[in-house]
Amino acid sequence: MEEKFKDYYQILGVSKTASQDEIKKAYRKLARKYHPDRNKGDKAAEEKFKEINEAYEVLGNPENRKKYDEVGMYWRQYDEYKKAQEQARQAGFGGFSGFGGSGFGGGGSYFYEGDLGDLEDIFNMFGGGFGGFTGSRARANVPRKGHDYKAEMTLSFDEVVNGATRIIDLGDKKIRVRIKPGAYDGQVIKIPGKGAPGINGGPAGDLYITIHTMGDPRFVRKGSDLYTTVNIDEITAVLGGKAMVDSPAGKIQMTIPPGTSCGKTLRIRGKGLPVYGREGQFGDLYATVKIIVPKHLSEEERKLYEQLKKLRQ
Repeated sequence: MEEKFKDYYQILGVSKTASQDEIKKAYRKLARKYHPDRNKGDKAAEEKFKEINEAYEVLGNPENRKKYDEVGMYWRQYDEYKKAQEQARQAGFGGFSGFGGSGFGGGGSYFYEGDLGDLEDIFNMFGGGFGGFTGSRARANVPRKGHDYKAEMTLSFDEVVNGATRIIDLGDKKIRVRIKPGAYDGQVIKIPGKGAPGINGGPAGDLYITIHTMGDPRFVRKGSDLYTTVNIDEITAVLGGKAMVDSPAGKIQMTIPPGTSCGKTLRIRGKGLPVYGREGQFGDLYATVKIIVPKHLSEEERKLYEQLKKLRQ
């Protein structure tokens, strides 16, 4: 069956002069709208999502986009096309443009001195050829890798800490994907062989999953390290002691050294996030000290503070 031409610019709703940033924004908007997680059971939305990802695979890559702009739907065979064009030029055919015809337009006879088979096969691969030649060695039968699929996945903070398992619907099949602990925002995970089936017995494409992560208001993330605050009273700041601080594993106790000033940052080793792909390794937890001054004192407490004040004068 002849492959139908797809206008990737039209699919993404952008003009042919759109910038790479405009293409990226259009893709993200459409991907969110038609994402399978938001359109469960909607086959039309599912097909649209695949079509959007296919378009972005080409237009989102400047090199692929350049090839597509020049040779259209045959951008994957760009090198073969250019080779055929050069051979045609050297043979005196004056070059060619476009694909899908049954031969060179304009009629007439042509003479090519050399290996006719090679040139014929290249043209046959694009649906053309030299009139009635069948092209027994046609490269249309050469195995080619299938299209890659692209997907996006959003993880909660807890899923970043503990890892996550998701089911991804690829249309003809569903696969279970396990994301290791410590995934980070913008990370792209490759799953080999889970893209579109190969062509003419070629290998299947790959699945690329872009990870988005949700934060936690208690922490600021920097790599695998986490930053937070710890509240202590003025007595603990002066004399030292213990304080409870938030961590991904829940509240933990940390030591406050004597004479700790407000704004000082203390480190707790190995209490940050898991390091992705390195089992048993963790980042650190940094806690910035905030001293809480009591607003309501009892009469006895006030007298004690007065005595301390006099001692320090």
